[in-house]
Amino acid sequence: MGLAIVSENPIISKAAQAHSDYQRLNQTITHLEVPDRPGYTGVTLADRLDAAHYQLPPVNYAYGEVISAAGYTSGILAAESLLGAIYHRFVVFEPKFTQAGVGAATATNGYTYFTTNFASNDLFRAGLGSGRLVAFPFPGQREVPTTVFSDQEQPDPVPDQNEVGYPVSVHADITSVVQVDTFTIHPRGGTQAATRLLTREWDKNISFPSVAAIIPLYPLQPKTDYDVQFTGTVDDILVSLSWTFKTQ
Repeated sequence: MGLAIVSENPIISKAAQAHSDYQRLNQTITHLEVPDRPGYTGVTLADRLDAAHYQLPPVNYAYGEVISAAGYTSGILAAESLLGAIYHRFVVFEPKFTQAGVGAATATNGYTYFTTNFASNDLFRAGLGSGRLVAFPFPGQREVPTTVFSDQEQPDPVPDQNEVGYPVSVHADITSVVQVDTFTIHPRGGTQAATRLLTREWDKNISFPSVAAIIPLYPLQPKTDYDVQFTGTVDDILVSLSWTFKTQ
């Protein structure tokens, strides 16, 4: 994609593991912990990072958390499911993040709670730079899934529909502002797909104006080349991207 590789920080992993343990002990999927419940280490992610003794500076920092739970223990499958969940993908592919930590805990019934935490201690040193974007699925990607089930993500990005096409997204630095003029997808040689556009301007569930996505309202066709076009601005700098990916 053109993103820098994050490094694992064992202190962040300590916080992530503690939160997976909390979810396992309380049989719940949540970003917020409740005091006095088993395994409690902090209400919010910031509290849990502090409890693990991870030092955030007073200013110019960012952090994020993604969680999932499933009846398998594969971290690869967990990661793939999070990339299909667009609000979670926005966190995973934040260009400013430089460090990450992971944790997983499996209950006696075989249900596994996965937690990944991300952080950046200096928003001015990392990232893509002003006026730049990366895209996912990335240009030339193969074996892209055709379908996601919107109801499985909370909050639900397509509240009135469950089975939809795989989301397509663009990502700038968290300190940037993305404005969309056009964002389209169509099968090679075919007509433009109907999509739902997600931006901070139109979707209150998006925390920052540095990302945008389209979700096809119907599953993508298998073994098909898809052409995507994006035009808009990043920090008032004109950006035009065209790329192709192929489905499974």
